[in-house]
Amino acid sequence: MNLKLVLGSCLLLALGACTETRFESPPGDRIEACDARWKGLWVDASESASKDEPDELAFLVDSECQFQMIERPEKDGPPKLIHIPLNFVHDHGKDYLVVADNQLSGVVKVEPVHGVDPVPEKSFYLARYELKGGRMKIYSIDSTRVAHRILDKDLDGTIDSGKNDLHVYVKGDRARILEILRKYDLFEAKPGAEVRKIPLSLEDYEHKRTARRKAAKP
Repeated sequence: MNLKLVLGSCLLLALGACTETRFESPPGDRIEACDARWKGLWVDASESASKDEPDELAFLVDSECQFQMIERPEKDGPPKLIHIPLNFVHDHGKDYLVVADNQLSGVVKVEPVHGVDPVPEKSFYLARYELKGGRMKIYSIDSTRVAHRILDKDLDGTIDSGKNDLHVYVKGDRARILEILRKYDLFEAKPGAEVRKIPLSLEDYEHKRTARRKAAKP
């Protein structure tokens, strides 16, 4: 599972992608730096999970609640941990992820907000997640749906689109963005990522993976 799958197609949608939605403000004032339920090692649980690597690593949330994407530049090499600051909002029984785009410098290239002048110093990506037991689904923003809301004057914002790209920016202060999330369903109908927690440390996982791969070689 790569960075775009977890943070691109489902969480941040815009990391290197041609379709994105960003928000002027995070939703509300009750923003938390940790959801303890995330702590642990997570692997891909989607239908498209690799058959060759059934427990393909997705991300690790350590004991200090640091979120770290896991990438493996070489198939038999060690994993690479990429720290990404996440924030969490819980409202009316729903759970949201919040990431400030200025926190992603050095992780991925994020272009300035399209169609907004002057360009804001920072903006925010949002996603919704459902966590039941040891399984989690993450839903990205449906940019087309948001764009239609702006065209219908339900939301204040800008749309910058081309033949193969769509960049949406939703304006509003913290209270307004939270109100928008309560009033409108802006997320994709299907999850962009599905993951499950495994009861192993990263070190133990790597030992088991190495042994499994050695045993599979002729």
